[in-house]
Amino acid sequence: MTTYSLPVETAGVEDFDEMNRFLNLLFHHEVEPEAHEAERAIFEPERGLLVRDGADLVATTAAFTRELTVPGGGIPAAHVSMVGVAPTHRRRGLLTAMMRRQLRDIHDAGREPVAVLWASEGRIYPRFGYGLASQRALITAETAELRMPAPTTDEGRLRLDRPADRQPDLARVYDRARADRPGWSARDDRWWRYVLVDPESQRGGATERRVVLHEGPDGIDGYGLFRTKSDWDVTGPKSTVTVDEVVTTSPVAYRAIWRMLLSMDLTRQLSWGRAAEDEPLLRLVDEPRRLGTRLVDALWLRVVDVPAALAARRYATDVDVVIEVTDELLPENTGRWRLLGGPKSAVCTPASGPADLACDVRCLGELFLGGAKLTALADAGRVRELHPGALASAGPAFAWHRAASAMEVF
Repeated sequence: MTTYSLPVETAGVEDFDEMNRFLNLLFHHEVEPEAHEAERAIFEPERGLLVRDGADLVATTAAFTRELTVPGGGIPAAHVSMVGVAPTHRRRGLLTAMMRRQLRDIHDAGREPVAVLWASEGRIYPRFGYGLASQRALITAETAELRMPAPTTDEGRLRLDRPADRQPDLARVYDRARADRPGWSARDDRWWRYVLVDPESQRGGATERRVVLHEGPDGIDGYGLFRTKSDWDVTGPKSTVTVDEVVTTSPVAYRAIWRMLLSMDLTRQLSWGRAAEDEPLLRLVDEPRRLGTRLVDALWLRVVDVPAALAARRYATDVDVVIEVTDELLPENTGRWRLLGGPKSAVCTPASGPADLACDVRCLGELFLGGAKLTALADAGRVRELHPGALASAGPAFAWHRAASAMEVF
């Protein structure tokens, strides 16, 4: 890699249009006016960074200010996005310069102990201290081969509508569910508009997005966002249902919505790209193999402030452990830290005594949402047990009763 001395600058409001066009070029998308305006509304220019070579924009990144659900509650987290380098300026150190500057800015601001992102390629971000914090299950189901449990008499009512017309209902259900879902991000009205934007050019020949709502005894308690794509061959219909989100606050709503999605007339396939590892659907259908499930990466998380981050989440069991952390990019994190925590509270302070475990900051990112197992990281040679029994005692504490997941790409 050749280093290239170009300054990293803070973006301005006037830079959004150019940055958005630049990123659409890099990710091989057309600029869609409806999506463009929704993205403008969430853009925070003071958190945008860009690099120019003369008049030409050649690299960008940005961060969004949002709350992230973590084990035991919600914390401020920098949501990193809009990352790209022009193909004419690859391998010149521009991405490294931007990532270093961005992490330093987040750390020094002192408001967000962690940063999260989606990675276009998994090999890129570990070198900046990001760890794989959650995985997602890709489902490609053969619906004709699947059966759900028979409905009961208290299944409630389903209705179809346009998502934009039901945004307040969706938001209420989402907020109730999000409180217990590590990896989900808060959504205000701007973010709901961004999530629900549905330009025709991005539908891939499918219908507009639709919503199915479930109404229980106390009102709307679940929804599913989906679209369908018509297809036929000589044997008959074989249309596809594509699911974007299923969010519910009751098992009854969950079962009713999935029963409809898996049995729509004229459809033979269903795809869903952001199911959780512990998705109940895998335990509901009569032949889970026909779901075609496979795991891929989802959220990547970077611990920016070690003591603040470890104190901000809660732990499944009581834990008292000293962790020796190394962090090449943010040396303030390097050192020994004593974590004393449990289900109700946690504190993390500098430690003077010997360490029980040793790892780099990337491992803390993988553990933070409860997604990775401490023993798996140790077996991979990435966590060292310095005191016998430390893995067995600390490992259960970092786990959580729900798998980390991510509901949207930002």
